Amino acid sequence: MLTLFHAPRSRSTRIIWLLEELGVPYQLRYVTIRYRDGSGEGPDAANPHPDKKVPALLDEQVLVTESAAVATFLADRASDGGLAPAIGDRDRGAYLTWLSWIEGEFGPAIGARLGAIEGEIPPAFAAALTRIERALADGPWLLGARFSAADVMLGGTLGWAHQLMPNDGVIPAYLARLTERPAFQRAMARDAVPA
Repeated sequence: MLTLFHAPRSRSTRIIWLLEELGVPYQLRYVTIRYRDGSGEGPDAANPHPDKKVPALLDEQVLVTESAAVATFLADRASDGGLAPAIGDRDRGAYLTWLSWIEGEFGPAIGARLGAIEGEIPPAFAAALTRIERALADGPWLLGARFSAADVMLGGTLGWAHQLMPNDGVIPAYLARLTERPAFQRAMARDAVPA
């Protein structure tokens, strides 16, 4: 059984969404973390992540951490879910590139934008938005007509940084398509610790 160690309103929320898209059985273990704004209870001894962050995914005895690694692992593991182009597929390279770019380039570009003085748009952030817009021009998804785990990962990132995104154009339209997905709705319902 897959176990996702999860903290509400965090990077692991998009992994819940991915699990829901894949339709695989899993259990959630809610853990505490220290959030970027300083809130939260801090490290949780029950969290197997080496840095006590989320996501952390346990598949029997296999621990996978870091968002892109977890997404790659899950989408490949549940290959019948259709969210990862197979090795040798013409879309595989673009898919892996997007997964790495979202974490390695887009996340830091958002950080630069958050750290910029009001009204300033860092070049890395502007370039990142242009890259996304260019990809979605052929959409409706990052791989054209093919929805993938890369869309879940980008959608989760765009969702928490929505206040930095353009108000019109292809990016908000893409976000609207993503949030209409039934798996997204189920994931949002599971995000918070049950009362």
